[in-house]
Amino acid sequence: MFTGIIEDLGAIARIDAVNDGVRITIRTALPLARMAIGESIAVNGCCLTVTGKGRGTFTADVSAESLRRTVLGSLNPGDRVNLERCLTLEKLLGGHLVSGHVDGVGRIAAITPEGNSQLFTFEVAAAQARYLVEKGSVAIDGISLTVFNIRPVAAARRARANGNGRGAKRSAGATFQVALIPHTLKMTTLGFKRPGDAVNIESDLLVKYVERVTQPSGRGSGRARAALAEGDRR
Repeated sequence: MFTGIIEDLGAIARIDAVNDGVRITIRTALPLARMAIGESIAVNGCCLTVTGKGRGTFTADVSAESLRRTVLGSLNPGDRVNLERCLTLEKLLGGHLVSGHVDGVGRIAAITPEGNSQLFTFEVAAAQARYLVEKGSVAIDGISLTVFNIRPVAAARRARANGNGRGAKRSAGATFQVALIPHTLKMTTLGFKRPGDAVNIESDLLVKYVERVTQPSGRGSGRARAALAEGDRR
């Protein structure tokens, strides 16, 4: 488990192909002497296992599944990555509970200055949009952020973007916004991002458990379904 509070802005030092996956070597200022082989670390919000250590670097293996479901496959040497060591009982829970299991990939739709902060607008697919809650939490590239201004994406627009008119018959996902203060922009990869860039999205773990408990057989009560539907329309 993680908290979504980034501890270090690392950099990709090397990427090596290994069978269907890759092995990445990351430069970091984290205290490697206190990092054990086999422990978990979140890299851009994706939980990976430390498999080796060097002078100022550590290595981790990325499976084919992780490459398919996250943006890790698009990384190149020199790219910056968000790093967070796993949660301990001595660590402050400054963000929210983050599992490091990425649900899907979203995209930055717009970045707008707002005072000394920046307003980021993200677009996500319906599978992630259903878990968005006004003033709730989401992990974006492993960063715990507060969600607001959730809006459905026009189905016709998404269908045109996909070049497939049939897309208009399906749920089209949503956009949402987060406000980033200068400190977050400086200490995370979002300070380097531009509109159109892809990001890892992990929905709030507690919201997913609530859905699972209220819909044990994929059906749930009418009241639970109505509540979830209302959340989808926000």
